[in-house]
Amino acid sequence: MRTDMTRTARLLLVLVLSAAGAGAAAGCGTAEAGRTDPAPSPRSKDRAHRVAEAWDGSRAAAQWRAGYHPVAPVVQLPAGGLRDDADRRAYATGTFDLKAPLPSARGKSGRVTWKEGGSLTRPLVAAEQAYRTLDSNSGPGPRLTVTKAELGDMTVLTGRGPAIVPAWLFTLEGYATPLKTAAVNPSEVPKSPVAPLGPDVPTDVLAPLGGLTKVAEDGRSVTVVAHHGSCDDGPVVTALETRGSVVLSASVTGTDDGPCTSDLRGEKVTVKLDRPVGDRVVLDAFTGRPVPYNEWPGPTPGRS
Repeated sequence: MRTDMTRTARLLLVLVLSAAGAGAAAGCGTAEAGRTDPAPSPRSKDRAHRVAEAWDGSRAAAQWRAGYHPVAPVVQLPAGGLRDDADRRAYATGTFDLKAPLPSARGKSGRVTWKEGGSLTRPLVAAEQAYRTLDSNSGPGPRLTVTKAELGDMTVLTGRGPAIVPAWLFTLEGYATPLKTAAVNPSEVPKSPVAPLGPDVPTDVLAPLGGLTKVAEDGRSVTVVAHHGSCDDGPVVTALETRGSVVLSASVTGTDDGPCTSDLRGEKVTVKLDRPVGDRVVLDAFTGRPVPYNEWPGPTPGRS
């Protein structure tokens, strides 16, 4: 999540990632339901190789690794999560009350520091802006009350590994630990060295991904949102792994006419990898770009 995301973004989709290793190998994606999926088509394998060749060792890849790109939630709920359905509803709908002054950080910068070494200076997001991304609903219903706001930090998983990130800490009435939201926005995504595919590509060959929703703790799998319709057999996602990238290819199976777009839906698919992601860039074969991180269907309680 970006600190400038809205209530709608919190309730829908979004995805990105990276990893390290050696050599090239392909890993098959499997849906969480556990079905066995067919091998990727020759056309999708060729596209995946071309995307990997364009990115590996490129200026875009170097820019990506030098930046701050979260691959996990940048809003973390109080320790243990929200206490009841009313509070969870208030958070999901963005219904807050503010009973505390918001600190000023105008013109200031914060430092993102990686646990494995290295740091990056980013402009601080104002506390008011961060709060307004949480409080997006003035309507009736249960509310979460903010009684204190201060600058602190939080740990966020990024494409370069875990990082200590400046964060606004919002104390909620009735909670012993604060809600945290990153006080810096992600770095700009570099321009891809390979052009995206056009809309005329059959979805049984390649389709764009909806986003990255999870990276396993050991880095050996990633979970993404893949799209399909009600009249097909569902999505398939496969991975091409190289030294510098993990290229994910999504397609739809069980139909010659493509998905039923009038009933398009997203399905989470977990793709197992041969090696941990590490600092490799996770790429979408269709778009030729890093897969953006998306929370789906909403933020997961996290701890720093």
